[in-house]
Amino acid sequence: MAAVYVLAEGGDELHLAETVGERGLSYGLPAVLGLSGQSPAAEAFRSRRPLWLSPQEVAAYHANGGDATLIGTAGRPSAKISMGVLPLGRGNGELGCLVVAGEVANGFDADRRSLLELYADQVAAGLESVAARVAGRAQPRAHLGPKLMPLQGGAFTLELATGAMDADAQVLSLLGIARDDFDGQVETLLACAVPDDIPALMAIVEPGRLSPDGDQLAFRIRRPGGELRWLGLRCRVQVDATGAPERILGVVADAAYLRPSADEVSIVQRLSARLAGATTIRDVSRLVVTALREPLGANRIAVAELEAERLFVTMLDPPEHEAWPGIWRSEWRSEWPDASLQSLPTLRNALREGHVSLWPPGAGLESGLAGIGPGGLAVLPLPADGRMVGVCLVGWDEEHRFGPEERSLLTAAAGLVGQALMRAHALDAGHELATMLQRSLLPRTLPELAGGVAVARYLPATVGLEVGGDWYDVIPLGDGHVALVIGDVQGHSAGAATIMGQMRTAVRAYAVEGHPPDVVVARANRLLVGMETDLFATCLYVDLDMEEGIARFVRAGHLSPVLRHPDGHAEELQVEGGPPLGVLADAEYAMTEAGLVPGTLLTLLTDGLVESAQLHLEDGMRRVCELLAATDPADPGLVADELLGGANGRDDDVAVLLLRYDGTRVRPVRTHWTVWRLPNAVMHARRFTARTLRSWGLKNELDVALLVVSELVTNGIAHTQGEVRLDLTLSADRLRIAVNDASPRSPVKPTGEVDWEATGGRGLLIVEATTASWGSVPLSGGKQVWAEIPVVTSDS
Repeated sequence: MAAVYVLAEGGDELHLAETVGERGLSYGLPAVLGLSGQSPAAEAFRSRRPLWLSPQEVAAYHANGGDATLIGTAGRPSAKISMGVLPLGRGNGELGCLVVAGEVANGFDADRRSLLELYADQVAAGLESVAARVAGRAQPRAHLGPKLMPLQGGAFTLELATGAMDADAQVLSLLGIARDDFDGQVETLLACAVPDDIPALMAIVEPGRLSPDGDQLAFRIRRPGGELRWLGLRCRVQVDATGAPERILGVVADAAYLRPSADEVSIVQRLSARLAGATTIRDVSRLVVTALREPLGANRIAVAELEAERLFVTMLDPPEHEAWPGIWRSEWRSEWPDASLQSLPTLRNALREGHVSLWPPGAGLESGLAGIGPGGLAVLPLPADGRMVGVCLVGWDEEHRFGPEERSLLTAAAGLVGQALMRAHALDAGHELATMLQRSLLPRTLPELAGGVAVARYLPATVGLEVGGDWYDVIPLGDGHVALVIGDVQGHSAGAATIMGQMRTAVRAYAVEGHPPDVVVARANRLLVGMETDLFATCLYVDLDMEEGIARFVRAGHLSPVLRHPDGHAEELQVEGGPPLGVLADAEYAMTEAGLVPGTLLTLLTDGLVESAQLHLEDGMRRVCELLAATDPADPGLVADELLGGANGRDDDVAVLLLRYDGTRVRPVRTHWTVWRLPNAVMHARRFTARTLRSWGLKNELDVALLVVSELVTNGIAHTQGEVRLDLTLSADRLRIAVNDASPRSPVKPTGEVDWEATGGRGLLIVEATTASWGSVPLSGGKQVWAEIPVVTSDS
């Protein structure tokens, strides 16, 4: 026999709501029990702990004049009746008590107690569901209606080592399995479950997956006649002496009240209707966020495509960088980040299995996933055409307990989204190709600079093919110089993205060769003219001396840069310009020089930020100046985000490159000497070096420096033609010796032993042995061979 008492609205009485089982045992159960009385029900409710009574203890309650809680036949306690009273609900959500009784002479054993506690949780779940449905009505809680207790329910035990299962007749009846057809193996029962729910059932014994308070796991089965039925499972895992799972006790009951409600069905229907009209990956992703975030009460939703073991994010909500874990922020190269599956093993396994995974709080996930949903995380692999095309991640900050309705909703949504992504790919193959080109051709990270901080942001267009030819680059050069480049190839297509990549590579190659800014731009122009393309490109090139603060600008049809001075004043710098690249083969480009003081913020941008059908160029540039003047340049990344904050609804790409110039603490000292091709040229070079180092106060380094000068100058004169120049540079901690010559051929260090009779081949070996580092770099019309010697200061 079992009976349910529910808490009355006044909160001081328990009212009998339902009884099932043998009527003889329930004879005399009172309709109302006071919480201040001495009945077992009141005591269990007050203590919030189960109360287990043997037949003798039941009789003692009756003999002591307590409230008549259980009376046997003819109004007297039976000598064989044991009883259990279990509170329903947890914490501050107490609902009432479950009273159970049976003919057990010595009281319920440990296994039966565990199973009855699980059954009480089943009853509480049903009671909560019924209470929620009548919320707001005038109907008293004590009259919630029949069937508070599952009429169809049973218990089982499972030995994990062997898979042997002992299930009672009620469990087999729920699954539609005849007693004679049950072979005692758990696989037979799992075969009845819907395939999508099997991973959740199998995960019960995984560490961290089963909640310690026995939350209900809802799953679906397919009956022999094809009927789909919801069942609720509550179980406890018993462990051995080593802590490994050994045995499972569980109860299974019909959970018809867990079927998706009309609201959940309508969510899926609306999502399906809207996805049918989505033609781009961005549209699909945006619709998923709109359809799921509010109904699920989620704090974060991410949608990502899967391409070659790498996730490319197509939508994040919220879109702010700081709202996501560090693994995503570290590779945030454009509007959205991407991440390798190698760093997210849990996510990789979920995609391999292809089933929805629900992770409760404290599940021990890697930081890249735990930070998305510290209160709970849902991983939705997105299937299409027999493979996984992406994933949707749904996370909660506060503790979130997953209901079966959510599993049904998320599973249905995952299938719809996967198919929609495949359709969008088919309709937008050219866009996808161009997007991949952009991702691969834009810099993955920007270099760290001595004397400044550079940051960049890129946003694709929001209409049309959503991809274009905007690019940017930061190129460290020799002698403390750095090149900043930004450009825009005409059009929005895969062809524009391809030209963008070629131009970025060409400009970088010409810059590294050591050409001055006007020559770099002129050569890039001739290269684009020779490509026989109808596309042209604009470009702004800046050569900045990080030590002196002198910047040389060359502009080819591009927007002028914007400077924010340390006093907060922002202005558009007037830079003399030339025609766009690819228009005139013999175009000449003038240089404009400007001095930067520490604290200056240099901003390079493309026209997508400041010009559109609704925004005039002058107004857009004025808005940029106002924003820069109002921001704090201490964090250039935040400044870049502020600039992009007003770029919503754009119809063109947007690229922004910012550099905060800080300057170097110690400016190096430089001098040079032109080496004449005379028989005693090396002697004159050594004398010049000795005079210079003495004037700089370098005595300890003099002998080594003279030896290096001798070897490098000798090689320059002996193996090249044309002018040879010696450069000496003293910085805070090192002396740099460089020899420039007109030969593009790099010096070759001997790989084997040098014969003692040989007249050459030892020079570079001597340089390598006596200096901290050495190398060779190409220059315009030649090369430079350099070596660096550490300087020992008086403080060392």
